[in-house]
Amino acid sequence: MGTTITFKRTDGKDTVGYLAKPGRDHAPGIIVIQEWWGLQDQIKGICDRLARAGYEALAPDLYGGTTVPYHDTDSANREMSSLDFLDATDNIVRGAAQYLARSRSKVGLTGFCLGGAVTILGAVRVPEIAAACCFYGIPPREAARPEDIRVPFQGHFANTDDWCTPKLVDAFEGATSQAKVTTEIHRYDASHAFMNEQRGVHDRACAELAWGRMLSFWQKHLGG
Repeated sequence: MGTTITFKRTDGKDTVGYLAKPGRDHAPGIIVIQEWWGLQDQIKGICDRLARAGYEALAPDLYGGTTVPYHDTDSANREMSSLDFLDATDNIVRGAAQYLARSRSKVGLTGFCLGGAVTILGAVRVPEIAAACCFYGIPPREAARPEDIRVPFQGHFANTDDWCTPKLVDAFEGATSQAKVTTEIHRYDASHAFMNEQRGVHDRACAELAWGRMLSFWQKHLGG
């Protein structure tokens, strides 16, 4: 359904991403941020599904063409560790937001795992973002304080997660609540990456519940 496009980073350099468009003009836009595996077909499928729901969805390629097989966690960790998260947020994610905002429609930001952390960074740092929806990723506090989130925020987290742990989620939720950030947090009896239907940790019931909640969130804050 979608296609690979070139768009401008905010520093003027070219970068690429996967764009899926709905069958109408002036649709709200959603930026979709990859897991630590890179811009896999599964992430492109998320864009296609959002387009079918009426949104223009763009997944920027944060790894510049590199994708990692699902079994190769060492390579995925190396790629993630070499990513400059602040540069990616300020230049690539913001460039994607400016690209989607060209039709003067609202733009949302979502992401998974690594992309969930980038989603929170963007909710703090990217002024073009109108709402953010994070899946099982939280950046270090020194990179983005939860209380500095400046847009409506929805988070989806797994109760069985040794990376984005329930304790970490508790602290995040407490900080946003105390700061009166417009936030809704959902927790699932599932494992990390439960949204990814290409992996054994996929939980269909939890994934469909989260998907419906996300669409309701976008409808409320972006329109549709």
